Amino acid sequence: MKIINKSPLKTQQGFTLIELVVVIVILGILAATAAPKFIDLTGDAKASTIKAVRGSVESATTMVHAKALIASETGATGTVSINGEDVAVVNGWPAATAEVWVNILELNADDFLSAADGASGTDGRIVFYPGPTAADNAADAVSDACYASYTESDDKNTRPAITYVVTGC
Repeated sequence: MKIINKSPLKTQQGFTLIELVVVIVILGILAATAAPKFIDLTGDAKASTIKAVRGSVESATTMVHAKALIASETGATGTVSINGEDVAVVNGWPAATAEVWVNILELNADDFLSAADGASGTDGRIVFYPGPTAADNAADAVSDACYASYTESDDKNTRPAITYVVTGC
């Protein structure tokens, strides 16, 4: 008669192949559902940047307008001093030119391109496109719907239109 040793240490030697496959399948399903949320966050980052730029433009517009009111520069043209630079104002509001907004917001031209439909100062509108190099993005930014814009006011009693579009970021 043969004696079979059934001690607990000898019977359980590890996981079976089926158990390992089930765990791998479950981990794969979890990875497939969670990964898309973390893979491409650049669109959210661009949208947040555009919203922040719009807020900065709003604040700067209010500041320049207050300075223009104090200096009685509410005519069709004028200038106020911001950061030691003369800034052009139209009807007491900042003009829509790249030079004005580079001075007001201290933007780096490599980070944001200030342009109005491709040319600075066209039609009293200026558009801020997201980087990394704005010159590369300028042609596509409006068609991609990822920008902030500033449109000059027609008179001294109407606030300029400051908008943003982030549907294509």
